[in-house]
Amino acid sequence: MKSEEEKVAIVGIGHSKFGKRMDVSINELGWEAIRPALQDAGITQKDVDFYSVGNFGYWSEEILPAVTIGEYAGLSCGSLKTEAACASGSASLKIAMDSILSGNGKIAMAIGIEKMYNSPNGTIIELIGRAGNYFWEFENFGMTFPGYYALYASRYLHDYNYREEDLCESAVKAHHYGALNPYAQFQKETTIEECMKSKYVSRPLKLMDSSPITDGAAAVILARGDVARKLTDTPIYIDGQGYATGTAYIGRRDGYTGLEASRRASEMALKKAGLEGIGNNFDLFEVHDCFTIAEVMAYEDVGLARRGEGIKLLKEHQTYRDGKFPVNLDGGLKSKGHPIGATGISQAVEITKQLRGEAEKGRQAEIRKGRALQHNVGGTGHYAYVTIYSRGD
Repeated sequence: MKSEEEKVAIVGIGHSKFGKRMDVSINELGWEAIRPALQDAGITQKDVDFYSVGNFGYWSEEILPAVTIGEYAGLSCGSLKTEAACASGSASLKIAMDSILSGNGKIAMAIGIEKMYNSPNGTIIELIGRAGNYFWEFENFGMTFPGYYALYASRYLHDYNYREEDLCESAVKAHHYGALNPYAQFQKETTIEECMKSKYVSRPLKLMDSSPITDGAAAVILARGDVARKLTDTPIYIDGQGYATGTAYIGRRDGYTGLEASRRASEMALKKAGLEGIGNNFDLFEVHDCFTIAEVMAYEDVGLARRGEGIKLLKEHQTYRDGKFPVNLDGGLKSKGHPIGATGISQAVEITKQLRGEAEKGRQAEIRKGRALQHNVGGTGHYAYVTIYSRGD
């Protein structure tokens, strides 16, 4: 059993409003998340030994956001920008956690941030589309991010005999919980009919199958176990984190109904946490639903369902709040929004709120086991991070 000095726990959280945030600079947006995180932990900037900033970044005004955000927020310790595409937030969490486990500090901050609306839509779509094998897939075939996931959706629907309407079940659930989340970009319910009527982005994926362009920031304060106990009565421990990297060229993937990197990261995280599988070990899950098909594949990759049965969980409402496996009770990337670098930290903030019992009415999970799992993908399985959390009790 690990001693308190060998553990890391979340002791403070902060989250900005997600959406089109042209009212603030990237530094001001970062402060919206950093300030409440410091207040929640009951510390000041001088108590932070190190901070990392997850940021993809090509579309925003600052190319050194760790420096400018830290200066604006009054942080004077060492820092680092981390990039792992859409998993940049989870990479930031890893770096901050490692800074404590290495013995180089007792308190660290992990920040995730993105200002995507600083660039025109066409530029944003092109830059995301480059997140693969640039010369072969983007230059030769003009692949876009929806195009990549459309390949997976087409294969999945064909192999397991499902329909586009079935994927829309994911959008309906996402918007149901997003409507209850004050930080979400879209706070409006939707229906399968509305999803099916939305225009195609890349067949069979439609606009309502897709996560939006988003600005947003989130932050967590991490502390060594013995320090965490002094700062809060509700430390949320990081029991294990798994990570894996997939091939850049999807033509080399081992299949097109799931992501190998997600499977390997899940296995590593469970092993580090001392768990043999999902079983009945978790109260809730945060999974990477950048598209509806991505949520379905995530169910199967992390072990909630067998291959080809993820959609059944949605149709049976088993991933709703009152189901067997509550998933994305914050609205997920689809409704809460997907500010690339902020997503992983936003998921960590949500899990912390849930395990503390602090989520808003109508979306608070029943906490029995005191444990949750986070799944965060970069690109189309180019990166994968899976993190397991538990309450101090």
